[in-house]
Parts: sequence; C-alpha cells; structure tokens
Amino acid sequence: MRHNSYWPIRVNDQAAVLIKFINKLPTYATELGLTPAQVTAALADAAWLVYVLQSWIPAVRSFSKAATDAATAAQTGDGTAQALPVFAPPVGGTPVNTGALTRMFTVIQIIKDSPACTDAIADDLGILGTQKNPTDLNTLTPVLKLSLIPTGVMVGWGWEGHANDLDMIELQVDRNDGKGYVPLVFDTTPGYLDTCAQPAALTKWKYRGIYRVGENQVGQWSAEQSIAVGG
Repeated sequence: MRHNSYWPIRVNDQAAVLIKFINKLPTYATELGLTPAQVTAALADAAWLVYVLQSWIPAVRSFSKAATDAATAAQTGDGTAQALPVFAPPVGGTPVNTGALTRMFTVIQIIKDSPACTDAIADDLGILGTQKNPTDLNTLTPVLKLSLIPTGVMVGWGWEGHANDLDMIELQVDRNDGKGYVPLVFDTTPGYLDTCAQPAALTKWKYRGIYRVGENQVGQWSAEQSIAVGG
C-alpha cells in the first residue's frame, strides 16, 4: 500500500500531529539511530510550532478583533475615555530559528528512511499517513469540454483527481479535411487553446485526448467532442 502525506491541512490537526511527535519521539530515538542533538533540535522545533499554532496565532486573531473594535470606537464611539488594547503574547514557547517545519520534515524523512522504521513505529509517531490504493491507470479517461472564443477553440481538460499519477495529455484533432485525427499537442497544463486558422465555410472539428505517463499512453481515449467553426 502507498501512503498519503501525513501532514494535515487543518491547523488544529497539524498541532495534534506535532504533539504526538513530541510525546513519542524519545521512545524510538535510539532504535531509529537518531543522535541526542537531532532529537533535542526536533523536539524544540515541534514545541515552538505547537506554541505558534495553538497559542500565538489564536491570541493574535483575538487581538486583531479587539483592535478593529477599538478603531471603530475611536471613530464612532459614545464619547467616553478610550484606552487602546495592547497585545500581550501568551505565556510559553521557546523561539527557535525560522524554518522549524522544514527541519522537522528533514528529520522525519531520516526516520522514514531508517531500516528500523516500521509502519507501526511511523504510525505511533504520527508520520505514517493514511493508506491509499495505487491508481489503476488503465481506467483513467480524460473529460474534454469545448468552447469557441474569439482567439480559437478552448479545449478544456483536467487531471480528474489524478495529477500526481500523470505527466500530460495527448490531444488530437480531426478538422474534417479528410486526414482524420492528427496530433494537436502534448499538454501538461489543463486547458489548451487551439489557435489554428478556422475555415471560411462552416464545418465541424472533432477532438479527443488520452493521458500519458512518460512516453506511454495510459487509460482510455476520451469521448469524442465536436464543435462548429468557421463560416
């Protein structure tokens, strides 16, 4: 099984991962071959990040509201004496150099690369991530959406949730000129503008696409899409 990233998006969840890492790292440090200096630095970085995420940021946000309220009162208040709020950082937290999370990720990668790091240990440290089944590339099919704009035909396409598994899309076009489908582009950025000169007479162009990984096509051709051009 392949694992997703262990680092969550939500700040509260990030703090939870950091706290678990702080609590568990000393248990496995010797087994994983980490030096005392590495452990000390990693714990300090994690503790500082917990303080910033769980204490300092909420305090700043609360003060920001108080400051906004004070500014409003200064402008349109009831005429009583005013004392502006003063920000008092929450107690705790020992600062470290900037880049704490980057350094932590480096140590975590050292841990994961260690032959002694099992899935059970990584899970207990909070750095395993959730399990993800490998993508079956044979089933992937692009979805094309065509639209006519002043500068050409926009061929809309996307990764359909599999950007990490794919390299590009191969697009082909049939311009109704007797040549059938011919190569149009190998595109790595979703959404392609076909700026080919359109015919004087009204005709129909058809498009199709298939994903690629490296030099190989993967999955199935998209459903054929057509659009009227020219005239």
